Amino acid sequence: MTLSVSVEPGRFRRVFGHFCTGVTVMTTTDDEGPAGFACQAFAPLSLDPPLVLFCVRSASQTGSRILTAGFFAVNVLADDQRDLSRLFGSPGADRFAPGSWTPSPSGAPILKDALTWADCRIEAVHPGGDHVIVVGRVTALGQCRDTAPLVFHRGRYTATMAISPHEPPEVVDTLLSWPRHNDWI
Repeated sequence: MTLSVSVEPGRFRRVFGHFCTGVTVMTTTDDEGPAGFACQAFAPLSLDPPLVLFCVRSASQTGSRILTAGFFAVNVLADDQRDLSRLFGSPGADRFAPGSWTPSPSGAPILKDALTWADCRIEAVHPGGDHVIVVGRVTALGQCRDTAPLVFHRGRYTATMAISPHEPPEVVDTLLSWPRHNDWI
């Protein structure tokens, strides 16, 4: 039995705004130069092979440039990069000032002071309503800064609580290193 339900987009956004996300910036480069956009719809997908995914609006010009280039970098933002997130979330902004980024091995921009980064090549693209789901194979990984991530919850940037170095990690802190990763991803 199929149930037809109408879900109002504003309510959908409010409900899932209660799901806390990290903030990333997806970047690439092509003949027009560097391109990028702020992205909350990002997740690690697989350990073997190393895959990640992100979602982008089907009509996005930057998303189209990433798909055409065939590669991208995931820049995971740190808590002190709220203004950078706003910049990459604003249309028409000049996002790539000289000295604000360096090229990854593929050439995609790695943003200065990103919490960490991953260089990826596109493996697959799937339709997802008014978005596309982009799956990328990780080809290189960056170092991790010793600071808190930028987090978005209920329409606002927020911070994580300090982690005590004296307590063991919780199971949820070890999802990707969990020895029985088949239980998690």
